[in-house]
Amino acid sequence: MQRRTFLQKTTLAAGAAALAAPVLANPPAKNKFKLKYAPHFGMFTNHAGKDPIDELKYMADLGFTALEDNGMPGRTPELQSKIGETLTKLGMQMGVFVLNKGGNGANTLAAGKKENIDIFLKGCREAVEIARRCNAKFTTVVPGDFERNLPIGIQTGHVIDALRRGAEILEPAGLVMVLEPLSDTPNLFLRTSDQTYEICRAVNSPSCKVLFDIYHMQKNEGHIIPHIDWCWSEIGYFQIGDNPGRKEPGTGEINYQNVFKHIYGRMKAENRDFIFGMEHGIAGQGKEGEDALVQAYVQADNFKI
Repeated sequence: MQRRTFLQKTTLAAGAAALAAPVLANPPAKNKFKLKYAPHFGMFTNHAGKDPIDELKYMADLGFTALEDNGMPGRTPELQSKIGETLTKLGMQMGVFVLNKGGNGANTLAAGKKENIDIFLKGCREAVEIARRCNAKFTTVVPGDFERNLPIGIQTGHVIDALRRGAEILEPAGLVMVLEPLSDTPNLFLRTSDQTYEICRAVNSPSCKVLFDIYHMQKNEGHIIPHIDWCWSEIGYFQIGDNPGRKEPGTGEINYQNVFKHIYGRMKAENRDFIFGMEHGIAGQGKEGEDALVQAYVQADNFKI
């Protein structure tokens, strides 16, 4: 065979092989969201299956750029690390996981009891290690229930003192505890965004900020956009859920398109960035329900800039 003919055939064969070879690059995301919405594991199991890594990749394919996993402390250290490595490869961020202090109402910091504070500080130290493995920057903290036999000012002082001690552990690691006021029960000490703002100001640490859960705040106080503006300087994180029902945007009374537009405008004007945790259920069932969930976010994110 002449050399020229051999080279031509070799070049054609190599080109054909290259075309046939699998493409290793990540496929283009199906949606281009303006905000960093963070699904939870379990939201797309009908499409992606129950393996968390497969589901994480499916989230990325849909265009989501963050993950939220309240249950991260219950996963093995090996899986925590694998989730962190996969997030990095996919160009995604880790959102919150819940700091372990025994439950939302348990071991209340409002009581000022040493044993309760010790449990919380142990949770802070554990959170630093979990965050290191999964590349998290935020952990959710709920101070606990009211200590009804104490005046409210004394309870508040106890909470502030405990959180300051927690911040001393978290701050060197670059981990932020975001305090979440909840609507689940009137027994919980932390109830409103302005109360949480006041406590964060008193703790006075970059590792203590407000988790503004729009669902809970709609139930407890309403007036969502003004409260966001009032608490803006201390907000570190947002969570989503419509009311009533605590499902995806568009299933309740909250005008999420307007809320997202307002937050986005302030973010861009002030060079800030947030993760928006999708801490809610799904209105529909099966694959159709999962598809409708994605479309709900496409619609809510479709605000004019």
